[in-house]
Amino acid sequence: MASLQNSPAIHRTPFPNSFSQPGLQKPGQFRCCKRGVPLLVRAEQVSTANREVWTWEAPSTCCWGNCLLRFSSQSDLNIIALVPSIMLADILRVHTWYGSVAAETKKGFLAVMDKKDGYSFLYPFGWQEVVIEGQDKVFKDVIEPLESVSVNMIPTVKQDIRELGSPQAVAEALIKKVLAPPSQKTKLVEAVERDVDGKAYYTFEFTAQAPNFTRHALSTITIGNGKFYTLTTGANERRWEKMKDKLHTVIDSFQIVNV
Repeated sequence: MASLQNSPAIHRTPFPNSFSQPGLQKPGQFRCCKRGVPLLVRAEQVSTANREVWTWEAPSTCCWGNCLLRFSSQSDLNIIALVPSIMLADILRVHTWYGSVAAETKKGFLAVMDKKDGYSFLYPFGWQEVVIEGQDKVFKDVIEPLESVSVNMIPTVKQDIRELGSPQAVAEALIKKVLAPPSQKTKLVEAVERDVDGKAYYTFEFTAQAPNFTRHALSTITIGNGKFYTLTTGANERRWEKMKDKLHTVIDSFQIVNV
């Protein structure tokens, strides 16, 4: 536990507080997020297995990391933007992961899949991306700034989150030293361990009280790929009852894969 509390790599970052939503491309054709290279997407239904098989086609000059998957019921393919792939091996690896993410995408949510850093999660439709120093991904509601989700990663030599201590002990340390400013009064509501495909995650709920507002938040943490992952989402306490189911969906959707 001491290694977590004293680690210089863990640093405080501001709460996420926006990008414009990309326009819908015509079904089946999208553009590379950085170079504007046209990407073709084909979907075919395998009736015997009642499942969809997705095929990616992208030129070798296309970029790769830190791209988004966006889903929409308005599209025949249920895709707005697609992560490009460079090599066949990448296509095969991402195919399985993408299929899993797509199958679990809920109505009213969009999906993020970061192939470079090996994680994926869902966030509510309408939230927009912002750039916050020290955070790898941040999405927020432009009207309710306390409604947001952020992902942070730091290097670690640990192999399992349980090496750092119990869910309660690790959660308390993160809340007090990382997830809330020292001036705010914090309270840990609950901390539990959960298993996702054999990987241990700690998930906890807490509140952080400032003079003029209280943020009610959820976080999930895990270790993999030599990184300590933290995903945090939350809302103003006055909107907690309205938002809590959505925020739990965000938390429960977070998972990492080996990269």
